[in-house]
Amino acid sequence: MSDTRRIGEHPAHVLIVDDDDRIRALLKRYLTDNGFLASLAANGEEAKTLLGSVDFDLLIIDVMMPGLSGFDLTEKIRGASNVPILLLTARGRPEDRIEGFERGADDYLSKPFEPRELLLRINALLKRSRAPERSKQVLTFGACTFAPGRGELKRGDKPVKLTAGELALMRALAQKPGEAISRATLAEATAAVMERSVDVQVTRLRKKIEVDPRTPIYLQTVRGVGYALMPD
Repeated sequence: MSDTRRIGEHPAHVLIVDDDDRIRALLKRYLTDNGFLASLAANGEEAKTLLGSVDFDLLIIDVMMPGLSGFDLTEKIRGASNVPILLLTARGRPEDRIEGFERGADDYLSKPFEPRELLLRINALLKRSRAPERSKQVLTFGACTFAPGRGELKRGDKPVKLTAGELALMRALAQKPGEAISRATLAEATAAVMERSVDVQVTRLRKKIEVDPRTPIYLQTVRGVGYALMPD
């Protein structure tokens, strides 16, 4: 079994972004004790500076920070990177979680939380982002192609960035092209917090692969079941 804490010969590098000094120190100590390399940022601006010079394997971002919020920082990061993002927050309402996913987060954990649960979620995100090759088949839908094994989505010759959650969803749908897959199955395959988050991921994917996301042709809703990927 591969060790998700390591990237090749090096430990996975996690950036912790939180304005609470105590939480930053506790998370760094816990992750370091469990084999990760951890760096710290006290706010969104510090995080942006670090991200400009260091390639991280995963980001843990607190939502409620002064200045640039965790939501805003996540959205800015998504414009340039598909690095897995786990949001931490004391706001555990469903609408807050949905906003996090809409901004580009891959997972969401409410405070207070058990450190062991955080570790499991981190490992799940890293595993999904480095999923082994599952198929050599390349699926074509309109101007887009998707190679599940490489985790590569292209529109024409141009790569399309996918978050770890979007990639996991595309791979799950691509395993059974043309077949309806239930929301529950897709939520399990993507480690989604709730089935509603699958709907959010689908909405974001449609914006990337459909000519008109409001009338989808390739990523279709199957009423009463879930979704189906319909390649050419």
